[in-house]
Amino acid sequence: MSEIETKDLLNEPRLVTETGVAARVALIAAPVLGDLDLRLVRVKLSGQDGMTLQIMAEFADGTMNVDACERASIALSPVLDVEDVVAQAYRLEISSPGIDRPLVRASDFERAKGFEARIEVSVPVDGRRRFKGLIGAVSDGNLAFERNDARADEDPMVLLPLRDIADARLVLTEELIRDSLKGIKPGDKDRMEGEEPAEDEDAPTRGPGRFAGRKAGKAKPVLPKGIYAAAKKNSPGKPPAGTKPKKI
Repeated sequence: MSEIETKDLLNEPRLVTETGVAARVALIAAPVLGDLDLRLVRVKLSGQDGMTLQIMAEFADGTMNVDACERASIALSPVLDVEDVVAQAYRLEISSPGIDRPLVRASDFERAKGFEARIEVSVPVDGRRRFKGLIGAVSDGNLAFERNDARADEDPMVLLPLRDIADARLVLTEELIRDSLKGIKPGDKDRMEGEEPAEDEDAPTRGPGRFAGRKAGKAKPVLPKGIYAAAKKNSPGKPPAGTKPKKI
């Protein structure tokens, strides 16, 4: 991939975006990730482990690794501390999109051509909002999609306007898993077999990223399902709390 292509993909706008607090976090996180040659995939707040702020990121080619997760955690932690967007204590998790990833850009659909996905649109197409089937070509702002849940009297082929896609995610199939495993690099394979990432001596001493290099990296090897670096932000006046590994 050329430098120009990489830059174009890094700056490619997302079709699916957040609302509320997650949208504010996304606005802060996107330029920080861009400085690391990463692009934002999704921001999600959930009640897991009290409160979890998950930020999915990736390189322009759709890959991600543990080191990049850790760098992103270290870079984002102090910025999120200063902005204080999330009022309560939370667990920060920087992760890869995973195999059954959300599809948020036109290039995501182009890479996923031929794979099965679930898609929801904001404006009904043929009276439907939800679709399941195979991803086709992207052309003129539309996604060709072959439904596998169409009735015998229905045309399985539909055109979904990209601008109307509200949510899209790949379905975890054996074919998708096999294709993902083919993309594992030698360095990732070493970590899958037990190699632990080095500790980051320059990690922050406060804020949600202070444990990312010490504990989260050790707790999670690279797995086909997804990779992440995580840390805990503490409420004022409470002693620091270590990162609790998350099972996947």
